Amino acid sequence: MDYDSTDIPAVYDRGRDHGPEMLQLWMKVVASSVGKQSINTILDLGCGTGRFSEALAAHFDAEVIGIDPSKKMLDQAWKKLRDRRVQYEHGCGEAIPLPNDSVDLIFMSMCFHHFDDQMLATRECRRVLRDGATAILRTGTRDRIPSYPYVDFFPKIHPILKDRLPTAAFIREVFESAGFSTVSSDIVIQQIAPDCATYIDKLSAGADSVLAQLSPADFQAGIEAMRAHAARAGDKPVCEPIDLFVFR
Repeated sequence: MDYDSTDIPAVYDRGRDHGPEMLQLWMKVVASSVGKQSINTILDLGCGTGRFSEALAAHFDAEVIGIDPSKKMLDQAWKKLRDRRVQYEHGCGEAIPLPNDSVDLIFMSMCFHHFDDQMLATRECRRVLRDGATAILRTGTRDRIPSYPYVDFFPKIHPILKDRLPTAAFIREVFESAGFSTVSSDIVIQQIAPDCATYIDKLSAGADSVLAQLSPADFQAGIEAMRAHAARAGDKPVCEPIDLFVFR
């Protein structure tokens, strides 16, 4: 998706900010994935509005370079930047604007399905990573579609997700073809809202690039169906599964 042709960047943080507990969860996951490796420079590829950039800098006391093809997303990232260890640059995964062997860790969140050429992007990751360094991919996959909390309320979203999201097997195949070895492939369950009502408010912000492909009528019908469900479900936390891949 070309985010610069949409209004999503302006509302992205409202819809996708799941609080400090979620950031802490993912920093622990990333730290566990890299183990005792020395981390001085991190590439936050597909950084968007920088949701993870400053947390990565603080957790690892490292320089973080956030790269994204959307100028509107980067504008939002720059507006809220407070950590001098973080910088943002315009660029894409297929042509990463960094030298060979220049980073110790690549972190990618929900960007793999946006790459125009996924094989080229993984080769670029291999090029800029130092030997023995780690690439971490946080992503949605086709395998997990039935478990995503909103899919049952938006019937027309199923074929869109199947078309957009890769399978876990395909992700492993692409990275391994680019010269990586698969260290692990897991599922991380994260809480994205304390209750259904809060979750609906997040979705209503319009920050989801897949839901944005629905017609306004189909989107509103799904929101209303969720509200009816929320009235019956009570104040249960809303959680979702995220696929985590670690490559080296």
